[in-house]
Amino acid sequence: MANTSARMLRLLSLLQTHRYWPGTELADRLEVSPRTLRRDVDRLRELGYPVDAARGVAGGYQLQAGAAMPPLLLDDEEAVAIAVGLRTAAAGAVAGFEETSVRALAKVIQLLPPRLRKRIDALQAVTAPGVLGGGPTLDAATLTTIALACRGEERLRFDYTPREGAGSSRHVEPHRLVSLGRRWYLVAWDLDRGDWRSFRIDRLTAPAPTGARFRPREIPGGDPVAWMRSRLAAAPTRHEVSVVIGRAAPEVQQFVGHWGTVAPVSADSCRLRMNVDDLSWPVMVLGTLGADFEVESPPELRDRIRTAGETLLRGAGR
Repeated sequence: MANTSARMLRLLSLLQTHRYWPGTELADRLEVSPRTLRRDVDRLRELGYPVDAARGVAGGYQLQAGAAMPPLLLDDEEAVAIAVGLRTAAAGAVAGFEETSVRALAKVIQLLPPRLRKRIDALQAVTAPGVLGGGPTLDAATLTTIALACRGEERLRFDYTPREGAGSSRHVEPHRLVSLGRRWYLVAWDLDRGDWRSFRIDRLTAPAPTGARFRPREIPGGDPVAWMRSRLAAAPTRHEVSVVIGRAAPEVQQFVGHWGTVAPVSADSCRLRMNVDDLSWPVMVLGTLGADFEVESPPELRDRIRTAGETLLRGAGR
């Protein structure tokens, strides 16, 4: 019974990924016979999930869009509220929930009828999220399109403009969306270059699923987040920051997250190292920590801190 329940959940997840699944391919994915697949589909229908079926050699299954979402029966207002809330969380309003929100949003959007999608887009167009962090603004439709391609193991085409160099058209096997430091990245196998690549979502336009599916490759190390962090750490930056801070290492590490490395100097002091293009971030970190510190490098950081301090003192004097 437990195996049957797990298979049913897997079947429902697959049906929520694609608009249409050929029956033979769906049975292969679940490692069951076509007859067992038909029985599982019938069980889903008994639970209230509207699954359409096309008979014949090329027959298949499709989960209807625009229907209620059992076992959560949502009215229009509730469905819109959930989608807008997930979009806000995906933008980084709630730290740690960005990736989970995008995955959930991709599933919800699949089942919403066009009239509700228009309401959500209209509501988003006239609201401004109060999110700190300075990350680039992203189109939720772009995120959900890419998320669905990742979940559905479907090849993707898009236009991409790197930080340096001319833009180009890319053809990839999308593996995972990763949110780091208020930015979103796509980790994917680049079919034209024959290697793993990362793409900043704010530099990516017109993502379009191709309809061609693929078998996922194993990313080096097995962890896409760790792989992405290693890529960012290896990227050339303008400034190598080193600061000794009068605060215990665990507390400072928790504050800076993966954007810096912290090594203890003593029980109540540590050395913070960061590789950055813009010194605004280390200035903010040092100002917010509220601890004594000594800048070891670069000299430009001392100048930036001095200028920021003078600006704050002038404001306080007024």
